[in-house]
Amino acid sequence: MKKNLDIRTLETAKEAPDNPYELFNDWFTQAKEHEDIYPNAMCLATCTKDGRPSARIVLLKDHDERGFVFYTNKQSNKGEQLASTPFAALTFHWKTLELQIRIEGAIEHVSDIEADTYFKTRHPGSRIGAWASQQSRELASRTELSDRVKATEEQYKDNDDIPRPPHWSGYRVVPDKIEFWHEGAHRLHTRLVYAKDGINWSKTMLNP
Repeated sequence: MKKNLDIRTLETAKEAPDNPYELFNDWFTQAKEHEDIYPNAMCLATCTKDGRPSARIVLLKDHDERGFVFYTNKQSNKGEQLASTPFAALTFHWKTLELQIRIEGAIEHVSDIEADTYFKTRHPGSRIGAWASQQSRELASRTELSDRVKATEEQYKDNDDIPRPPHWSGYRVVPDKIEFWHEGAHRLHTRLVYAKDGINWSKTMLNP
């Protein structure tokens, strides 16, 4: 049964759920019911070797108490940044609900079994694209990309089980900090932060 947890009713952080995933699951369920498109869209922020931030929108594909999973080309800009600096931040913003969640933590690779299982659920065109696109590399023309797509389609025309490319996999953000934000009148928003120390989560409310 959906709880519709509203952190605006909290007097202190002690009244919040002890487990941040309980609150995340509640808000994410609401988002899937009320957001018209891509309720699982999230901003992924990474960092280059020289400390320059880089951000883009990706899609959440799995989540549990181990963390939050997305998939991409490991040779892309974000893949190379995560290889050199294995930490990331995520932001969900659901404008219809006036809710935002910010997540920070270390990065780990999903298992090959997890990646293979998810890859098989993708549309065949997306699986072809994962092979054909040299993500983040310079592209001379759209024709060049179309030609690679056609060549890949020809290669796998007799194979319905298109395999996962070795350069394509998933990443899990393992959070040590999760902030829940609910918009308030006159910019007096409600902010609730969970911070992890070892295996335990602490709870704190912040000024807006």
